[in-house]
Amino acid sequence: MRLLVTGAGGQLGHDLASVAESAGDEVVALARRDLDVGDRDAVLGVVTTVRPDVVVNTAAWTAVDACEGDPDRAYRDNALAVRWLREATDRTGAHLVNISTDYVFSGELDRPYHEWDRPDPRSVYGASKLAGEHETGPGATTIRTSWVCGEHGHNMVATVLQLLADDPDRTLRFVDDQRGCPTFTADLAPMVRRLGVERRPGVFHVTNGGAVSWYEFVQEIVVAAGGSADQVEPIGTADLHPPRPAPRPANSVLDAVALRMSGIQPLRHHRHPLADLVDRLR
Repeated sequence: MRLLVTGAGGQLGHDLASVAESAGDEVVALARRDLDVGDRDAVLGVVTTVRPDVVVNTAAWTAVDACEGDPDRAYRDNALAVRWLREATDRTGAHLVNISTDYVFSGELDRPYHEWDRPDPRSVYGASKLAGEHETGPGATTIRTSWVCGEHGHNMVATVLQLLADDPDRTLRFVDDQRGCPTFTADLAPMVRRLGVERRPGVFHVTNGGAVSWYEFVQEIVVAAGGSADQVEPIGTADLHPPRPAPRPANSVLDAVALRMSGIQPLRHHRHPLADLVDRLR
Protein backbone atom coordinates (compact mmCIF):
# COMPACT_ATOMS: atom_id res chain seq x y z
CA MET A 1 0.00 0.00 0.00
CA ARG A 2 1.34 3.42 -0.94
CA LEU A 3 0.07 6.03 1.51
CA LEU A 4 0.43 9.80 1.19
CA VAL A 5 -0.03 11.71 4.44
CA THR A 6 -0.49 15.48 4.43
CA GLY A 7 0.09 17.45 7.60
CA ALA A 8 2.71 14.92 8.68
CA GLY A 9 4.33 17.45 10.99
CA GLY A 10 1.29 17.33 13.28
CA GLN A 11 0.67 14.84 16.04
CA LEU A 12 -1.80 12.65 14.12
CA GLY A 13 0.09 12.84 10.84
CA HIS A 14 3.33 11.89 12.57
CA ASP A 15 1.83 8.84 14.29
CA LEU A 16 -0.11 7.78 11.20
CA ALA A 17 3.07 7.74 9.14
CA SER A 18 4.79 5.64 11.81
CA VAL A 19 1.89 3.19 12.05
CA ALA A 20 1.72 2.78 8.28
CA GLU A 21 5.47 2.24 7.97
CA SER A 22 5.30 -0.40 10.70
CA ALA A 23 2.52 -2.12 8.75
CA GLY A 24 4.79 -2.33 5.72
CA ASP A 25 3.26 0.50 3.70
CA GLU A 26 5.26 2.74 1.44
CA VAL A 27 4.68 6.12 3.07
CA VAL A 28 5.14 9.59 1.66
CA ALA A 29 4.77 11.91 4.67
CA LEU A 30 4.53 15.60 3.84
CA ALA A 31 4.58 18.39 6.43
CA ARG A 32 3.37 21.90 5.61
CA ARG A 33 6.88 22.92 4.55
CA ASP A 34 6.75 20.10 1.98
CA LEU A 35 3.21 20.69 0.71
CA ASP A 36 0.81 23.59 1.12
CA VAL A 37 -2.52 21.82 0.65
CA GLY A 38 -4.17 25.12 -0.21
CA ASP A 39 -2.04 25.39 -3.36
CA ARG A 40 -3.89 23.57 -6.18
CA ASP A 41 -0.91 23.24 -8.49
CA ALA A 42 1.26 21.85 -5.70
CA VAL A 43 -1.38 19.33 -4.66
CA LEU A 44 -2.01 18.13 -8.20
CA GLY A 45 1.72 17.90 -8.84
CA VAL A 46 2.47 15.81 -5.76
CA VAL A 47 -0.49 13.42 -6.00
CA THR A 48 -0.12 12.77 -9.73
CA THR A 49 3.61 12.17 -9.27
CA VAL A 50 3.43 9.93 -6.19
CA ARG A 51 0.25 8.17 -7.37
CA PRO A 52 -0.64 6.82 -3.92
CA ASP A 53 -3.33 4.24 -3.20
CA VAL A 54 -4.63 6.31 -0.28
CA VAL A 55 -4.31 9.99 0.63
CA VAL A 56 -4.96 10.91 4.25
CA ASN A 57 -5.40 14.62 4.86
CA THR A 58 -4.44 15.47 8.42
CA ALA A 59 -3.43 19.00 7.43
CA ALA A 60 -5.63 21.77 8.83
CA TRP A 61 -5.55 25.17 10.44
CA THR A 62 -6.72 24.24 13.94
CA ALA A 63 -6.13 27.55 15.74
CA VAL A 64 -9.80 27.85 16.70
CA ASP A 65 -9.70 31.42 18.00
CA ALA A 66 -7.42 32.69 15.24
CA CYS A 67 -9.84 31.32 12.63
CA GLU A 68 -12.46 33.80 13.87
CA GLY A 69 -10.23 36.67 12.82
CA ASP A 70 -9.13 35.21 9.48
CA PRO A 71 -11.96 33.22 7.91
CA ASP A 72 -10.39 33.37 4.45
CA ARG A 73 -7.37 31.44 5.67
CA ALA A 74 -9.59 29.02 7.59
CA TYR A 75 -11.64 28.17 4.49
CA ARG A 76 -8.55 28.01 2.28
CA ASP A 77 -6.71 25.56 4.53
CA ASN A 78 -9.69 23.54 5.82
CA ALA A 79 -12.09 23.49 2.86
CA LEU A 80 -10.59 24.59 -0.45
CA ALA A 81 -7.59 22.37 0.24
CA VAL A 82 -9.89 19.36 0.38
CA ARG A 83 -11.33 20.36 -3.01
CA TRP A 84 -7.84 20.19 -4.52
CA LEU A 85 -7.14 16.86 -2.84
CA ARG A 86 -10.40 15.43 -4.16
CA GLU A 87 -9.58 16.64 -7.66
CA ALA A 88 -6.16 15.01 -7.45
CA THR A 89 -7.45 11.70 -6.06
CA ASP A 90 -10.22 11.62 -8.67
CA ARG A 91 -7.56 11.93 -11.37
CA THR A 92 -5.38 9.15 -9.97
CA GLY A 93 -7.93 6.75 -8.48
CA ALA A 94 -6.58 7.16 -4.94
CA HIS A 95 -8.92 6.92 -1.96
CA LEU A 96 -9.26 10.14 0.06
CA VAL A 97 -9.50 10.20 3.84
CA ASN A 98 -10.19 13.58 5.44
CA ILE A 99 -9.95 14.30 9.16
CA SER A 100 -12.74 16.44 10.59
CA THR A 101 -13.85 17.57 14.02
CA ASP A 102 -16.51 17.65 16.73
CA TYR A 103 -16.74 21.42 16.15
CA VAL A 104 -19.07 20.81 13.19
CA PHE A 105 -21.83 20.46 15.82
CA SER A 106 -23.44 23.22 17.89
CA GLY A 107 -23.01 21.34 21.15
CA GLU A 108 -26.61 21.89 22.21
CA LEU A 109 -27.81 18.30 21.94
CA ASP A 110 -28.53 16.49 25.21
CA ARG A 111 -26.95 13.21 24.06
CA PRO A 112 -23.83 12.14 22.15
CA TYR A 113 -23.80 13.06 18.46
CA HIS A 114 -23.94 10.27 15.90
CA GLU A 115 -22.90 10.43 12.27
CA TRP A 116 -26.38 11.26 10.95
CA ASP A 117 -27.07 14.18 13.27
CA ARG A 118 -27.30 17.51 11.47
CA PRO A 119 -24.12 19.58 11.76
CA ASP A 120 -24.59 23.15 12.96
CA PRO A 121 -21.19 24.75 13.64
CA ARG A 122 -21.01 27.93 15.72
CA SER A 123 -17.40 28.92 14.97
CA VAL A 124 -15.50 29.79 11.80
CA TYR A 125 -13.23 26.83 12.46
CA GLY A 126 -16.17 24.42 12.71
CA ALA A 127 -17.83 25.91 9.63
CA SER A 128 -14.63 25.65 7.59
CA LYS A 129 -14.16 22.02 8.59
CA LEU A 130 -17.76 21.24 7.67
CA ALA A 131 -17.15 22.88 4.31
CA GLY A 132 -14.17 20.55 3.93
CA GLU A 133 -16.46 17.57 4.58
CA HIS A 134 -18.70 18.75 1.75
CA GLU A 135 -15.71 18.88 -0.62
CA THR A 136 -14.68 15.23 -0.15
CA GLY A 137 -17.21 13.62 -2.46
CA PRO A 138 -19.38 10.55 -1.91
CA GLY A 139 -16.67 7.89 -2.09
CA ALA A 140 -14.27 9.41 0.42
CA THR A 141 -13.85 8.66 4.11
CA THR A 142 -14.54 11.44 6.61
CA ILE A 143 -13.33 10.84 10.15
CA ARG A 144 -14.58 13.15 12.88
CA THR A 145 -12.58 13.11 16.07
CA SER A 146 -12.09 15.27 19.16
CA TRP A 147 -9.67 16.48 21.84
CA VAL A 148 -6.68 14.91 20.10
CA CYS A 149 -3.54 14.17 22.15
CA GLY A 150 -0.28 12.60 21.00
CA GLU A 151 3.39 12.39 21.83
CA HIS A 152 4.44 14.75 19.05
CA GLY A 153 2.63 18.07 19.22
CA HIS A 154 0.73 20.55 21.35
CA ASN A 155 -2.22 19.18 23.31
CA MET A 156 -3.82 19.26 26.74
CA VAL A 157 -1.70 16.46 28.21
CA ALA A 158 1.57 18.12 27.21
CA THR A 159 0.32 21.51 28.45
CA VAL A 160 -0.70 20.22 31.87
CA LEU A 161 2.54 18.28 32.34
CA GLN A 162 4.53 21.40 31.51
CA LEU A 163 2.51 23.46 34.00
CA LEU A 164 3.19 20.86 36.69
CA ALA A 165 6.88 20.73 35.82
CA ASP A 166 7.10 24.51 36.23
CA ASP A 167 5.24 24.46 39.56
CA PRO A 168 4.23 21.04 40.97
CA ASP A 169 1.97 22.60 43.63
CA ARG A 170 0.14 25.10 41.47
CA THR A 171 -3.67 25.18 41.28
CA LEU A 172 -5.10 24.59 37.82
CA ARG A 173 -8.50 25.94 36.74
CA PHE A 174 -10.36 24.41 33.81
CA VAL A 175 -13.90 24.63 32.54
CA ASP A 176 -16.45 22.07 33.69
CA ASP A 177 -19.23 22.98 31.24
CA GLN A 178 -17.63 21.65 28.04
CA ARG A 179 -17.74 17.86 27.57
CA GLY A 180 -16.08 15.67 24.99
CA CYS A 181 -14.05 12.53 24.39
CA PRO A 182 -10.25 12.73 24.63
CA THR A 183 -8.68 10.87 21.72
CA PHE A 184 -5.12 9.61 21.55
CA THR A 185 -3.20 9.35 18.31
CA ALA A 186 -1.68 6.02 19.39
CA ASP A 187 -5.19 4.56 18.99
CA LEU A 188 -6.61 6.94 16.39
CA ALA A 189 -3.84 6.48 13.82
CA PRO A 190 -4.32 2.72 13.33
CA MET A 191 -8.06 3.21 12.86
CA VAL A 192 -7.50 5.99 10.33
CA ARG A 193 -5.19 3.70 8.37
CA ARG A 194 -7.66 0.82 8.53
CA LEU A 195 -10.61 2.85 7.26
CA GLY A 196 -8.46 4.24 4.46
CA VAL A 197 -6.95 0.94 3.39
CA GLU A 198 -10.42 -0.67 3.39
CA ARG A 199 -11.75 2.33 1.41
CA ARG A 200 -14.79 2.67 3.65
CA PRO A 201 -16.91 5.56 2.39
CA GLY A 202 -18.87 8.04 4.44
CA VAL A 203 -18.60 9.62 7.87
CA PHE A 204 -17.18 7.85 10.92
CA HIS A 205 -16.86 9.15 14.46
CA VAL A 206 -13.60 7.92 15.95
CA THR A 207 -12.73 8.84 19.53
CA ASN A 208 -11.53 7.04 22.60
CA GLY A 209 -14.26 6.08 25.04
CA GLY A 210 -15.20 7.97 28.19
CA ALA A 211 -16.82 11.42 28.03
CA VAL A 212 -15.45 14.01 30.46
CA SER A 213 -15.32 17.75 30.97
CA TRP A 214 -12.02 19.55 30.52
CA TYR A 215 -11.93 19.92 34.31
CA GLU A 216 -12.32 16.16 34.78
CA PHE A 217 -9.79 15.37 32.06
CA VAL A 218 -7.17 17.62 33.63
CA GLN A 219 -7.80 15.94 36.98
CA GLU A 220 -7.07 12.60 35.32
CA ILE A 221 -3.86 13.95 33.79
CA VAL A 222 -2.67 15.32 37.13
CA VAL A 223 -3.40 12.04 38.92
CA ALA A 224 -1.67 10.04 36.18
CA ALA A 225 1.37 12.28 36.68
CA GLY A 226 1.41 11.52 40.42
CA GLY A 227 -0.40 14.64 41.63
CA SER A 228 -3.69 15.17 43.41
CA ALA A 229 -7.06 15.77 41.79
CA ASP A 230 -7.58 18.52 44.37
CA GLN A 231 -5.03 20.63 42.49
CA VAL A 232 -7.66 21.22 39.80
CA GLU A 233 -10.59 23.59 40.30
CA PRO A 234 -13.67 23.95 38.06
CA ILE A 235 -14.69 27.20 36.42
CA GLY A 236 -17.40 28.07 33.90
CA THR A 237 -16.72 29.06 30.30
CA ALA A 238 -18.35 32.43 31.03
CA ASP A 239 -15.75 33.05 33.73
CA LEU A 240 -12.75 32.79 31.41
CA HIS A 241 -10.73 36.01 31.23
CA PRO A 242 -10.19 37.12 28.63
CA PRO A 243 -13.17 35.47 26.89
CA ARG A 244 -12.32 33.19 23.99
CA PRO A 245 -13.16 34.69 20.57
CA ALA A 246 -14.60 31.40 19.20
CA PRO A 247 -17.56 29.70 20.86
CA ARG A 248 -16.94 26.11 21.97
CA PRO A 249 -19.59 23.36 21.83
CA ALA A 250 -20.77 22.56 25.35
CA ASN A 251 -21.44 18.97 24.30
CA SER A 252 -19.05 17.58 21.70
CA VAL A 253 -19.31 13.93 22.70
CA LEU A 254 -19.22 11.79 19.54
CA ASP A 255 -20.90 8.39 19.36
CA ALA A 256 -19.17 5.87 17.08
CA VAL A 257 -22.40 4.40 15.72
CA ALA A 258 -21.08 3.86 12.19
CA LEU A 259 -18.10 1.88 13.48
CA ARG A 260 -20.26 -0.36 15.65
CA MET A 261 -22.83 -0.94 12.92
CA SER A 262 -19.98 -1.86 10.56
CA GLY A 263 -18.76 -4.52 12.97
CA ILE A 264 -15.64 -2.54 13.94
CA GLN A 265 -14.72 -2.29 17.61
CA PRO A 266 -14.55 1.38 18.71
CA LEU A 267 -11.46 2.66 20.47
CA ARG A 268 -10.79 1.76 24.10
CA HIS A 269 -11.42 4.01 27.11
CA HIS A 270 -9.16 7.06 27.09
CA ARG A 271 -7.66 6.40 30.54
CA HIS A 272 -5.47 3.60 29.15
CA PRO A 273 -3.70 5.58 26.40
CA LEU A 274 -3.61 8.58 28.77
CA ALA A 275 -1.46 6.63 31.23
CA ASP A 276 0.82 5.50 28.40
CA LEU A 277 1.22 9.06 27.05
CA VAL A 278 1.97 10.56 30.46
CA ASP A 279 4.70 7.95 30.98
CA ARG A 280 6.25 8.72 27.58
CA LEU A 281 6.11 12.50 27.96
CA ARG A 282 7.58 12.42 31.45
